[in-house]
Amino acid sequence: MMNLQADALTSSIEMRTDAHGSEGHPAASGDYLSGQHTLADVTETISRMTETPAPRWWWYGFILSGLVTLGGIFAAVYLIVTGVGVWGLNQPVGWAFDITNLVFWIGIGHAGTLISAILFLFRQKWRTSINRFAEAMTLFAVICAGIFPTIHVGRIWMLWFFAPLPNDQAIWPQFYSPLVWDAFAIGTYFTVSLLFWYLGLVPDLATLRDRAKSRTRQVIFGILALGWRGSVRHWRHYESAYLLLAGLATPLVVSVHSVVSMDFATSVLPGWHATIFPPYFVAGAIFSGFAMVLTLMIPMRQLFKLQDYITDRHLDHMAKVLLATGLMVGYAYGVEFFSAWYSANETERFVFLNRAFGPYGWSYWIMVSCNVLVPQLFWVRRFRTNAWVLFVASILVNVGMWFERFVIIVTSLHRDFLPASWGMFVPTWVDVLQMVGAFGLFFLLLLIFVRLLPAISIAEMKLLLPHESMPGQPSAAASAAGTSTAGGSTAGASITSLSSRWPEKRTLVARFSSVASLSEALRRLADRGIAGVDAYAPYPAHELIAAMKLRRSPLPWFTLAGGLFGLTLGLLGMWYIHGVEYPIIVGGKQPGTWQGFVPVAFEMTVLFAAFATVGGLLWKCGLPKLYHPLFGVKNFERVTDDAFFVSVEEADETTARLLADAGAVELMPVEEVA
Repeated sequence: MMNLQADALTSSIEMRTDAHGSEGHPAASGDYLSGQHTLADVTETISRMTETPAPRWWWYGFILSGLVTLGGIFAAVYLIVTGVGVWGLNQPVGWAFDITNLVFWIGIGHAGTLISAILFLFRQKWRTSINRFAEAMTLFAVICAGIFPTIHVGRIWMLWFFAPLPNDQAIWPQFYSPLVWDAFAIGTYFTVSLLFWYLGLVPDLATLRDRAKSRTRQVIFGILALGWRGSVRHWRHYESAYLLLAGLATPLVVSVHSVVSMDFATSVLPGWHATIFPPYFVAGAIFSGFAMVLTLMIPMRQLFKLQDYITDRHLDHMAKVLLATGLMVGYAYGVEFFSAWYSANETERFVFLNRAFGPYGWSYWIMVSCNVLVPQLFWVRRFRTNAWVLFVASILVNVGMWFERFVIIVTSLHRDFLPASWGMFVPTWVDVLQMVGAFGLFFLLLLIFVRLLPAISIAEMKLLLPHESMPGQPSAAASAAGTSTAGGSTAGASITSLSSRWPEKRTLVARFSSVASLSEALRRLADRGIAGVDAYAPYPAHELIAAMKLRRSPLPWFTLAGGLFGLTLGLLGMWYIHGVEYPIIVGGKQPGTWQGFVPVAFEMTVLFAAFATVGGLLWKCGLPKLYHPLFGVKNFERVTDDAFFVSVEEADETTARLLADAGAVELMPVEEVA
């Protein structure tokens, strides 16, 4: 856009260097971002992972994981065409690799929500470098988990029987069944995790949009970014929505694996009917999930040279979590044996002794060695910060956690109440190929993710920089274009020329070099009572929200309304199905017994609350809005990189001078008001 000009040049305002100067780079705060970095450095380093050509190792991994995935698809198609008899299942082992892999992958998916949601609620800054990667891992793990119950039903075209609809024989799904609870829990967990992940991506998608060199990338990322432009008013609602989704996702971490554990705990089979299963499964899920994050994060840290962003402090914290959850899992193993001995039930005692010393005893001791003994290394700090030790230990933990699920399922089944019914489970090539194929799909999706989207949150990493000493630095694109930058341009250069005869009131945009100077400008505008003001920043700067004196976001009311609607819909729907439409007594429970409705009602509450939160965010922010007049302002694309802007509607010459005096380095008009 043209600078403010007029017929007669009357004054020239000198460009001033920010009080912090232009020399050097501000140091990062704490131990969660090493080295010297600026806003532009963070943007460039993380964006480069998606913008540069794929390295050779990526293609090797992509081809290998793709071939393994094709093998898994072939095995699944063969099973669907032939029948589940191609698995090694038999009597009495009717569950084996299929449910083992389901529970394993659901457990892997727990770390993403834990890191993003629970650690966010506790304001743990060390989550910042790893939360995006862990969230993506959650989604891909749940996709892999969903494969196994889908194909385990044998006739997958009947899978819609799980939906809350009557089937072709007018029979409704049984909402007292933990298997139906599973369907709702896993579906809700995936949906809320997807919304949480995408919401965190929106500011970074806008960054990729503004850095795009090709029209195709610009259009794709522009659509995905929903027209995000870094408005402080939007950041206010965004942070509220992110906090609310974190609060909604946190109980899902507990509920999902608790519901999965009820498949076992509500049975009457020795080795399964244990009340310790829900907390035991949750601790084990976090244990295996964090191990998988380390397994994937450590190579990525090395291959993309992200040692400044994923520091030894991150590794230390992750190792401590592994140690703590490993102790919980080991405690649960001991409690199981103690309960079997204390029960004075010979059958229960036999099941647990058979686990340790029976035909599958080797799998039990692999489980104990990997899950109990290996984490003890992390009492020593040198091992907690050694990437190689952590990498090997994380792989062993994942092996041990897979065998934990195998031990619980298979060893509890293969010795029936009657010795005449005893049998051994031996996996077939279909079992093995489907298990390996799921790993191939998981790694394939992760490789695609790190190539297409930022694996580390750009906006959140900028929060780790010391904002009080963070002058904007030129991005690569800005430097190449030769645009003026804060404090680093030619001394004494004129930023604008103002006329004594302001032609008309118009929307005015001013660029600032730092959040401090922008805050000062906003305070001056507020003191003058100037309306129609909005500010724009590359990260959620709370000082700007305070300077604009914005009220709290009303989004919690949207969340409450959505949750109440979901709760009402769930309870009334299940009451109608089992109390009116299909009144059948199950397990001695009278039709309409509300206690069995609690798991599904809870999932419905969380699901609709999440939908209402995201919907309210979009409505209050006026998104999606793929075009905005500000997008045509010169240098405004840097708002997602390292620049700070303020816009004033119906600005006059006095407003322009006020902004210039407050430290603006560039003043530009907007021809049309949004």
